[in-house]
Amino acid sequence: MADDRLVSDARDEAKLKAEAERPEIYDEDGEFDSDYLHRITEALAKDDTEHLKEDVGPLHESELGDLLEHLNQGERQSLVRMMGEDFDYAALTEVDEAIRLEIVDAMPNAQIAEAVLELDSDDAVYILEDLDEEDRKEILDRLPFRERIRLRRALEYPEESAGRRMQTEFVAVPPFWSVGQTIDYLRDDEDLPERFSQIFVIDPSFKLEGAVALDRLLRARRPEKIEEIMHETRHAIPAAMDQEEAAQIFEQYDLLSAAVVDENERLVGVLTIDDVVDVIQAEAEEDILRLGGVGDEELSDTVMTTVRSRFLWLLINLGTAILASLVIGLFDATIEQMVALAVLMPIVASMGGNAGTQTMTVAVRALATRDIDIYNAGRVVRREVLVGMLNGVAFALIIGVVAGLWFDNRGLGEVIGIALIVNMIAAALAGILIPLLLDRVGADPAIASGTFVTTVTDVVGFFAFLGLAAWWFGLG
Repeated sequence: MADDRLVSDARDEAKLKAEAERPEIYDEDGEFDSDYLHRITEALAKDDTEHLKEDVGPLHESELGDLLEHLNQGERQSLVRMMGEDFDYAALTEVDEAIRLEIVDAMPNAQIAEAVLELDSDDAVYILEDLDEEDRKEILDRLPFRERIRLRRALEYPEESAGRRMQTEFVAVPPFWSVGQTIDYLRDDEDLPERFSQIFVIDPSFKLEGAVALDRLLRARRPEKIEEIMHETRHAIPAAMDQEEAAQIFEQYDLLSAAVVDENERLVGVLTIDDVVDVIQAEAEEDILRLGGVGDEELSDTVMTTVRSRFLWLLINLGTAILASLVIGLFDATIEQMVALAVLMPIVASMGGNAGTQTMTVAVRALATRDIDIYNAGRVVRREVLVGMLNGVAFALIIGVVAGLWFDNRGLGEVIGIALIVNMIAAALAGILIPLLLDRVGADPAIASGTFVTTVTDVVGFFAFLGLAAWWFGLG
């Protein structure tokens, strides 16, 4: 036991020394330090392995991932090669998919298999799931039986599910064990995960019965039975559950970790807060990108990949723009008789588009977080319509006065004011109802809402303004 303490003290001392020697890779503004980056690129160019390991070895996996994203392709390959066994492969979970695949594709499958063995199962799955089926099979076949079965089972779950994000390493004990027996097991078993916050309680068939938090375990007396101090796990997460829904459960109940169970309620893994934070960030980023019509685009993507990602929605936007132009074409005679209409009509469409985008953004986010449901949808729709109407009246007064004075035509100010009110109300309705409708039919509101909302505001705005002007002034 004394030898174990000496080993532990030495490990802690080494860790503290590494922390003290950790290089500063960010400047005072939080930006990546140019001097540090220059030092790394210089070491790579000179093939200076010793200094490279001194500067890169102490980095946290997230810092190493940041460094990889600041290097070019050749430098990344050199860094991985020169670091050798000292390279932290967990950093590959911190970089864009394109960079991760670029690094992994350059490595032999035997080396990837060795790297996977060093990682937590959730990180290993994160890397393996993007590989070709043939390469993935070869890598898994090189792993020991136990690890191979664990990873294969996780990879069988749907993409973006809790089963894909869970760790298959966890601590589980039977309910009849005593507290002392459990503590001794935690001290002696070398195969336990490095970090965990609770112990799960299972029956002989691995069905989940409950859990014990570590603080509760440490406060209990050694003779007490685990079944006496355990609590029921009310928030066990099905392995097939979408990762975003799992993240919402963590958020709602302030969880640090949660059991993951299969369809037979058997314990298969644990989902931890660090993975959930990554999920929340990824889902929020995905929603923002989809609202902009750029899909899963990443900064490291090639030019052609980016072009393909954006082309489809730009093509759809072109179609909706043509539709708006057709509406304008219906009133070409009206515009010819009053040129001021051509000057002012972009204002109506632009204000409606911006108002619709505001409402749509709130609606899409509320749908993603489940804040809108069948019980409060009507109230939310009424609120947005009222907001649109009041903003419409306020801006109608402003632009009405401006247009009337600008063109010395009071009637023109009144026309654009009324048209603006109509379009702002239409924008509010489109911004809330279109995402709700798309969600109801099973489509992703984040992807399609923007195009439809813009189309509504353009068509309604142009039609209301030009149609009202034609009637008001007897034009056309």
